[in-house]
Amino acid sequence: MSMPDTAAAPPREDTEFVRFWNEVLAPKFTRFRHVLVGGLTYHSEAVFPKLPVREGDRVLDVGCGWGDTAMKLARIVGPQGEVVGIDCCDAFLADAEADLKKSGLTNLSFLRGDAEVALPEGAFDFAFSRFGTMFFANPVAGLRNMRRALRPGGRMVHIVWRAPADNPWLSMAKEIVLRHLPAPGEDARTCGPGPFSMSDEATVRKMMEVAGYTDIAFERVDAPVRVGDDVEDAIAFQLAIGPAGEVFREAGDLAEVRRPEIEAALAKAIDAQARDADGIVIDSSSWVISARNPGD
Repeated sequence: MSMPDTAAAPPREDTEFVRFWNEVLAPKFTRFRHVLVGGLTYHSEAVFPKLPVREGDRVLDVGCGWGDTAMKLARIVGPQGEVVGIDCCDAFLADAEADLKKSGLTNLSFLRGDAEVALPEGAFDFAFSRFGTMFFANPVAGLRNMRRALRPGGRMVHIVWRAPADNPWLSMAKEIVLRHLPAPGEDARTCGPGPFSMSDEATVRKMMEVAGYTDIAFERVDAPVRVGDDVEDAIAFQLAIGPAGEVFREAGDLAEVRRPEIEAALAKAIDAQARDADGIVIDSSSWVISARNPGD
């Protein structure tokens, strides 16, 4: 799909959050791609059979990452449809482009951009995001931009994490690390509002109403999430990414001094978790939120 208004716009200076994703988080996420793609798939697989997507549709995938969901959407809409995946991380998009070349798909393209500021209006029938919208620095602006990118009557679905208590795959490690290290200060560099910023149904419903959506609905999905091939892999994952990783990173030299005791505590907790054919899994819970752009 050509997006002339967006592609021709003068480049914008990246926000602090976008720079942080590219400079700090993207290399860590790429290292653990085998964990993240496999783990997050549990949630999108539960949703895809019910998505309101038809052959021939024009689809936008926001925060597309390595492009796995965008490729699946491209196969659903078929050669008469088109999919655009947008992400702010250069490393993710480079991998997505490489995988696209191998896929043989001709109805998918990737765009480097910030969905909070750079989307064409009325270009899409459907918009999707798997664990992307919760990182919007300005969630109402980002959600409004997604709505404006839809044709009148177009639909959107985004998946976000529920509360920390419902997601021990992330919260358990943070609780353990905080027994050994101080919490990050207010000036800490972060990924944005964080993975649980859209966990509260009432708050997110109000955000979406302000952003102009109607027919807003929430569905809970509970699923095991893969956290590593084995205990060692899971420990490395937790100390690199997510809430525990943020605490560890911001503690600097102190974290390295206390690494042995932290890793021992994590190993004990992680070793007690369930396993499947792919490795260690821990419970997780998400909201699948659907809505409509009014006007049809």
